[in-house]
Amino acid sequence: MDVRPGPDPGRAAPEHSGAYRTTALSLALYSGVLLAWTAYGIAQGDGNVWDFLEGLFNPGAAPTTQILGPYEWAFTVGFLVIAGLALARRRVARSAALLSGWVLIAVSLREGVGLLDATYRDLYGHDPLGGWVLTTRGLGLVVALVVLCAMAPATERRRGGHPSAPGADGPETWSRPETWWRRQSQICGVLFLLMCLARIGWLVADLTTPEGDVGHYLRNAVDGSVLGTLDLAAPSAFATLGSVLALLVLGVLALRGRREVRGALLVFAALELYITVRIVVSLTVTDFFNRSFETPQGALSLATTAYALAAMTSVVVLATGRGFGPYGGMRTEGFRAAAVGRSGGCRGL
Repeated sequence: MDVRPGPDPGRAAPEHSGAYRTTALSLALYSGVLLAWTAYGIAQGDGNVWDFLEGLFNPGAAPTTQILGPYEWAFTVGFLVIAGLALARRRVARSAALLSGWVLIAVSLREGVGLLDATYRDLYGHDPLGGWVLTTRGLGLVVALVVLCAMAPATERRRGGHPSAPGADGPETWSRPETWWRRQSQICGVLFLLMCLARIGWLVADLTTPEGDVGHYLRNAVDGSVLGTLDLAAPSAFATLGSVLALLVLGVLALRGRREVRGALLVFAALELYITVRIVVSLTVTDFFNRSFETPQGALSLATTAYALAAMTSVVVLATGRGFGPYGGMRTEGFRAAAVGRSGGCRGL
């Protein structure tokens, strides 16, 4: 009787190991560059490392404006985590890496549009850090193309019905975890789409005010020359529209029960959760909570923040799949429980 475990459903096939290693090294390299910029910003600021660490979660605690922003800090950590998962050849890293690649492509396209402006191009020659900023942008584009080209073809058929697992009696053995994951995926999709609708609603409300300028807002999102400075931190317009698009695309894919999107769901929900925690800390230190119900808009803003906190936490928990294997399949203990009857004997062996 062969009781050896079957292939790990959470690991990519050996023929894709080169793509996963290439992705891991590329994202780790870019993360190292972002960490170098972070260290430079700390050295140039008036505070120390502890002040910076406090500023990671308290927007009002940073003594000076950092070169990178909270989205860049979050993606730096995300890139390192994805690199580690890819190095371990975990299949969950694939969709997360593809998401990272598309984010870097979007950043590069925005910068490319900005470089069409002659005045903005001259900034790179006059700014002492212009060459380093341009090199960072170029490296981001190269990393994005390498990751997308390496991971896009690294697909493989599901191994959910692999008969080599102990106690695998047929389709019935795998139908339950598949159904559970599909339900979890659909819940994540609904949470993402509701968050997307809420964000669109606030965006429309802000842009339809007398002070709102739709043209300038959209241009700021897609044109790096609008601010007139060399800035590695993403502007709010780019971050907001990018998050809306990511929530929409990932939400639709998750609602369809796409198993391979789990890594992207986990990474993006964790990023949104970090940004929401920063907002909550800011609301706390500014005493906004005590004044939030003075106006309907304040109460609605607080409700949206509370929903974002709960929804993104839920997606992180669901996408982690605590009751499942590393890629949505039942853990080995699940197979043993399915294979062992009440009397302790093995069924189907």
